[in-house]
This record gives sequence, C-alpha cells and structure tokens, in this order.
Amino acid sequence: QVQLVESGGGLVQAGGSLRLSCAASGSIFSINAMGWYRQAPGKQRELVAAITSGGSTNYADSVKDRFTISRDNAKNTVYLQMNSLKPEDTAVYYCNAPIKYYSGGYAYEHDYWGQGTQVTVSS
Repeated sequence: QVQLVESGGGLVQAGGSLRLSCAASGSIFSINAMGWYRQAPGKQRELVAAITSGGSTNYADSVKDRFTISRDNAKNTVYLQMNSLKPEDTAVYYCNAPIKYYSGGYAYEHDYWGQGTQVTVSS
C-alpha cells in the first residue's frame, strides 16, 4: 500500500522557520513531480511549491525567496524549508505526488495526498 506521511508542522512566531517532510512508502516504481499545497480556513487549496525528479522547481509568488523545496529521490522524500514565516502562511500543508506503483504484478499510477500538517504562525 502506497502512502505519503508528513511531519514537521507546528506553532512558530512570525519571522521563524519550520521544515516539513513528506515520505512516500510502499511498492513504488517511480515518482515524478512532488509538491506542497496549503489550505487556510475558508480558502481554496493552493500550490505552494513543486519539484520534479530532476530537481526543477516552481513556487507560488507569495513564498518565493522564503521557502525552499527539495527532495531525496533515494528516500522518496520531499522537504519544504520555510523561513521568514508570516501569519498569512498559517494553513494545513499537504504533500502531493502522482506515484507509479506495483500491485498484483501490474503497474498503476495514482495521485496521492498526505494527511496534512498544521502550520500556525503567530504575530
């Protein structure tokens, strides 16, 4: 069974830093892009940052120069280093990845989401 497990959320003061991790496990064949999304109360889920298996990245304008996404392909893990946090960064952060996996001798692809981790930034 394939799953994404996140860790690293918490409460931090404005200007502080947090590092989120998301590890994929199971009978994984390959993972291309991995991304972080967030959803604040009353708002739609939005893309924060994404990274391909080759290391190409893109960021939401609101987090450029403050957040850094990286990944360890050998560990099927993606990270989000968040610096200079602002109260408006408060949200539940979700990891996402389309994953190719084996089951019963066949290969499948499915879009997976983590369970979400709360990030709260106090002013």
